[in-house]
Amino acid sequence: MSTFLAELLGTMLLVFLGNGVVANVVLKKSKAEGSGWLTISWGWALAVVIPVFMFGAISGAHFNPAVTIALATIGKFPWNSVAPYLAAQFIGAFLGGTLVLLFFYPHYKETEDKGAKLATFSTAPALRNKLWNFVSEVLGTFVLVFGILGTGTAKVAEGFGPIIVGGIVLAIGICLGGTTGYAINPARDLAPRIAHAILPVPNKGDSDWGYSWIPVIGPIIGGILGAILFNLVY
Repeated sequence: MSTFLAELLGTMLLVFLGNGVVANVVLKKSKAEGSGWLTISWGWALAVVIPVFMFGAISGAHFNPAVTIALATIGKFPWNSVAPYLAAQFIGAFLGGTLVLLFFYPHYKETEDKGAKLATFSTAPALRNKLWNFVSEVLGTFVLVFGILGTGTAKVAEGFGPIIVGGIVLAIGICLGGTTGYAINPARDLAPRIAHAILPVPNKGDSDWGYSWIPVIGPIIGGILGAILFNLVY
């Protein structure tokens, strides 16, 4: 139960802070409105680092179904623990999206742009081309998983690992994130998208279900590929 709660609370905090920085930047009359892509990239990186520090010793701090499935694929995580981890991650991500709505509710009322509101829950492509959007999510998550596993082999000071993970997320955001908004995490995208669909977001639009499979399937495939390549190299 402690492991389940660690994954749930860690993913909840990750999404609350990560989608929170998006809301801070895109919703109207926030003091951070318009502060840009670098703010979002740094915010997401820190949103990963903090719960990894908090819960890494308890659950391993996956917070991402693509990571959990990738690790299981190469035998670094038991398959019988995958379903509980995924359940915790999706529940946590839904709760994180709910917290963003509660925290920024007056700003949702002040914002007319329905796409901006959806962006505070889930991702959308800059240029809508499902093939290339899919490739972006596959490659972005490949870098995430291959990078985490690869840097995990380095001898670093104790406690420094979460900062490296945050650095990888920051690099993906700054270097690769502009095409699709770098979901690189099925729970982070799908569960808040469901929250957007069912919660009373003021004057919301649709939840873009036609795109929703890309930030789910793409990261899973990319994560598996990253883990397999790691196994081949190391």
